[in-house]
Amino acid sequence: MEKLEISEIFNAAAVLKNVARKTAIIPAPKINPESEIFLKTENLQLTGSFKLRGAYYKISQLTDEEKSRGVIACSAGNHAQGVALGATHNGIKSLICLPAGAPISKVEATKGYGAEVCLVPGVYDDAYAKALELQKEFGYSFVHPFDDPKVIAGQGTIGLEILEQMPDVQAVIVPIGGGGLISGVAFAIKTLRPDVKVYGVQSMGAPSMAASLKEGKLCHLNDVSTIADGIAVKEPGVNTFEMCNEYVDEVVTVSDDEIAAAILALIEQQKLVAEGAGAVAVAAAMFNKVPVKGLKTVCLVSGGNIDVNTLSRVITRGLNKSGRNYTFIIDLPDKPGQLSGVCSVIGASGGNILSVTHERINSSSAINGCTIRLELETRDNNHIDEIRKALGEAGYKVLN
Repeated sequence: MEKLEISEIFNAAAVLKNVARKTAIIPAPKINPESEIFLKTENLQLTGSFKLRGAYYKISQLTDEEKSRGVIACSAGNHAQGVALGATHNGIKSLICLPAGAPISKVEATKGYGAEVCLVPGVYDDAYAKALELQKEFGYSFVHPFDDPKVIAGQGTIGLEILEQMPDVQAVIVPIGGGGLISGVAFAIKTLRPDVKVYGVQSMGAPSMAASLKEGKLCHLNDVSTIADGIAVKEPGVNTFEMCNEYVDEVVTVSDDEIAAAILALIEQQKLVAEGAGAVAVAAAMFNKVPVKGLKTVCLVSGGNIDVNTLSRVITRGLNKSGRNYTFIIDLPDKPGQLSGVCSVIGASGGNILSVTHERINSSSAINGCTIRLELETRDNNHIDEIRKALGEAGYKVLN
């Protein structure tokens, strides 16, 4: 693409002024006490994610002839909603190709904004291939989710807002899927404030940009698997790869368990709901994946469109990762009073027993022994260690 100019991002900001919310930046002191963490709450944006910005700006810049043909897009869900809303506001027909496994909430929301939906078996890249096929067949105008200069400019308006809302910001952490968001944000920030650090975050299960930057060329992943469906992209864009290489200081990865812990922290500490892709920047800050100790840091919470069923499973994973839930497995003599003794130790240590499973037949136990599994509610990982130590000192054999 032609080199992006900062004037394009300012133009996008003017177009989006009465369309996209200027989302708040709020303090999050408990996310990482060693840093000054703030959250840019794009999960509270119209349509529930930042994607509205790039999609709407791209559609607004189409010619009348391009608009008359209608628009087509591919998406894991959030771009779909942005395109649907933008097209409907401009009186344009829209067709969106989504992966068949996209959260039901995102599919229904896309339809609700006025788009026709085509579900495609596979992941984002399969939906992308189908969208290109339908574009050729019916002549739609294509709205790329990340590798388009107008889309990148629209996302870059977030960078302008961060600098305006927090002039003394020192670091910004941004999620990466295909790279459109971080390309726009990093370009805007580095152009206006080159001293500010910009870090990108991907899921360990879909590290396409991280791998590409490490190899110095575009890398295509054979498979992606992550709870952060919004950034499950097998290959970054040609343009976004070049922009990340030039403007981004470092790209790191986080695990699904770390993402789940970040989602849980946002719910409990900030009363914010984030989807997996929206929480990766917070996960990077929580688990010290980026060098932001002592820095005034903004984590971009890019979206909040998480399926309720997925949310319940993620919360369970987050509780386990943060030491709030733990299952002890204990080997006991099979005689009266043993379970009562274990429960007394746990109660005295402040643990709350959620469930108990008793097994008499177990190959690892003595013939006259048994095994019990106790699922506990605990404060944190240190509390788990305290309970394990107390059980050991009371003479109980803790297997896990």
